[in-house]
Amino acid sequence: MTAVHPAWLPRDVDDSIVLTRDPDCGLGEEGYTIARAGGVTTVVAAGEPGLMYGAFHALRLRGDCPAATHRPAKARRVMQHWDNVFVHPVMGQVERGYSGGSVFWEDGALTADLDRVSDYARLLASTGINLVSVNNVNVHAGEARLLTDRLGEVAALAARLRQYHIRVLLSVSFASPVTLGGLGTADPCDPAVRAWWAGAARRVYAVIPDFGGFVVKADSEGQPGPFAYGRTHADGANALAAALAPFGGDVYWRAFVYNHRQDWRDRTTDRARAAFDHFGPLDGQFADNVILQVKHGPIDFQTREPVSPVLLGMAATRLAVEFQATQEYTGQQRHVCYLPPMWSPVLSAVADRVDAVVTVSNVGEDPYWTGHPLAQANLYAAGRLAWDPALDPIALLDEWIRLTFPAAAADVLHAIMDSSWAVYESYTAPLGVGFMVKPGHHYGPDVDGYEYSPWGTYHFADRDGVGVDRSVATGTGFSGQYPPPWSARYESLETCPDELLLFFHHVPYGHVLHSGVTVIQHIYDTHFAGAAAVTEMRRRWASLPPALVGEDLHARVGELLAEQERSAVEWRDRINTYFFRKSGVADALGRRLY
Repeated sequence: MTAVHPAWLPRDVDDSIVLTRDPDCGLGEEGYTIARAGGVTTVVAAGEPGLMYGAFHALRLRGDCPAATHRPAKARRVMQHWDNVFVHPVMGQVERGYSGGSVFWEDGALTADLDRVSDYARLLASTGINLVSVNNVNVHAGEARLLTDRLGEVAALAARLRQYHIRVLLSVSFASPVTLGGLGTADPCDPAVRAWWAGAARRVYAVIPDFGGFVVKADSEGQPGPFAYGRTHADGANALAAALAPFGGDVYWRAFVYNHRQDWRDRTTDRARAAFDHFGPLDGQFADNVILQVKHGPIDFQTREPVSPVLLGMAATRLAVEFQATQEYTGQQRHVCYLPPMWSPVLSAVADRVDAVVTVSNVGEDPYWTGHPLAQANLYAAGRLAWDPALDPIALLDEWIRLTFPAAAADVLHAIMDSSWAVYESYTAPLGVGFMVKPGHHYGPDVDGYEYSPWGTYHFADRDGVGVDRSVATGTGFSGQYPPPWSARYESLETCPDELLLFFHHVPYGHVLHSGVTVIQHIYDTHFAGAAAVTEMRRRWASLPPALVGEDLHARVGELLAEQERSAVEWRDRINTYFFRKSGVADALGRRLY
């Protein structure tokens, strides 16, 4: 065994942490053992990645390191950026970004601040992330050139990320053989197309030898794909996979495919069904280095969704579960919403079925990285859960608080954050119904905003009841896409969980929940309670002396909590008023409805 001092050694590691390389320890490249004795913490690993992860572990638990062996549960722990190289006229520099501009790109060029990229790499490595995609899955014309004449810029990012054993992924356009290669077709079964992709892969690996692979969004929301050529998604993914296979690269092929031009009058088309309808029949047809990347729920990162049936029903396909740290539908980093309690049950259900855990980044150029300083907790926990899906999300919250704030602030921060997802859910869309947000930017309440749109996200509220009938017996049949016992649980009104009731069933307002209250009274009660809880969050934060957490940070969080309180009241009044006017049923407690 050899004691080492790698160049990446964190700045705050001192002589109380000893790193030792043992090539014969049998822990793989990323595993490590850790123990503390006589005031010294010893980390043993086979290679530098394991030593690095062990060093960060020692820093997290300095002075309290029981002897243990640690290995990542998943070899691929991915942070994906929806960053645009060029500022998009609608989405800006970062699509669904709420933390300023990109850490990678600025106004069409590679960032000049590569030192910040290195800092970001260190931040991610400390949580266990080992793959990063550096551009948006919606690949626009300018961004597509990262695969060709702008590949050197990707290589510059890869060099900074490599310092912390993070490999680069690149989002590519399926139409690249046409738009970049000048071919007349992008048909994945055409030999010339396959040869073009093979050449593109060779050029990438010539300058980025540890390149991780491609991320592809195809036949989705206007992005080109194999359907244009009468081919399947397996055909499309396998063509790119064949190009990457000689170099050990993977294709992360997103399963977010659905009809976004449907007629709202057509109740037989169900967006929730789309991913399994498209991909379920292809199980077993994907190449070994294709990873089908599946959103954790069947629709689109709503505040409450069931686990996607694709993650439960494709046993012969390599899968990745995709979460969204950027708070597109959960307050956009203007609201406190600690998301790991939502992610953790999904991970528990699918951990043994997936090869990768993917998180959509919430990071930008903001001095606090994530816009809302408290949203850093989502970024931190995303990496930690990707390393070990069995970790307790609330314990991770306390770990992040301890590492970030003075001990005197810990109780207040825990009280504000530990139930913040449940609070957010309580004053927004009820009982799993989803999509009551303003169209386009998705911030703030608009109950019918998507109800008559082509996107396929409806609540079907009328004078008699609310909810989407997705049962096999009388509805769209979506519940039947699940294997037993999930299918039976969701099919039955008696066993469907209250929190998902309106996702799976259309029920009268007087339907009695398992909690013992009616649907309409639950809507009233939770929305009043949710807004009141945000007022209490704001009071708790104000009770902290600004000097304890820093004047600027205290002011930033205080301003954001004021906006969250305003928004929560607006949600409360709009949702309650809407359902009062639909149902004609008054609040049993006589509270103000409009």
